[in-house]
Amino acid sequence: MFTGIIETLGTVTDLRKDRGNLHIHIASSISDELKIDQSISHNGACLTVVSLSPGVHTVTAIEETLKRTNLADLAIGDRVNLERCTPVNGRLDGHIVQGHVDQVAQCLSVEPQNGSWVYTFRYKPETNNLTVEKGSVTVNGISLTVVDSLADRFSVAIIPYTYEHTNMQQIKTGDAVNIEFDIIGKYVARILALRS
Repeated sequence: MFTGIIETLGTVTDLRKDRGNLHIHIASSISDELKIDQSISHNGACLTVVSLSPGVHTVTAIEETLKRTNLADLAIGDRVNLERCTPVNGRLDGHIVQGHVDQVAQCLSVEPQNGSWVYTFRYKPETNNLTVEKGSVTVNGISLTVVDSLADRFSVAIIPYTYEHTNMQQIKTGDAVNIEFDIIGKYVARILALRS
């Protein structure tokens, strides 16, 4: 389990295709602290560390993960949001995040707001995912509060600290981002759908 509080940024150093899989090599300040078989959130997708070298760790995204996330769009030099799992006795500073990306959303706009930024994203509502104003949503692994919520889109406000310490600063109109909707909201929506 994760909290959506990004620990550090990693940089993609190499990408290797292996049939339907993609091996992603990432240099980061925490790579030397990781262990093989450890679960790490990469742009919100929980991936397993499969190999280590000095200052670099490698994870493998399988075909299902590549279809559901923006990881297939990665290029060498891209920055990736990283978060290690939350310890059982740790603080839940963000919200409950599973590291299971629900879908990719498209950035519709980035609007500077006198020291902050408002990002608007569009997603496919037919998947029965939803957002609520002042509820939680995860964008590229970042726990964020929904500002505006519509049937197929939502907006979030980004403070300078988040902008500077995550890859939000790289996101521009038209870009794809990984979205994980709030787990409690997903269960409620599922229960209501089954009762209909």
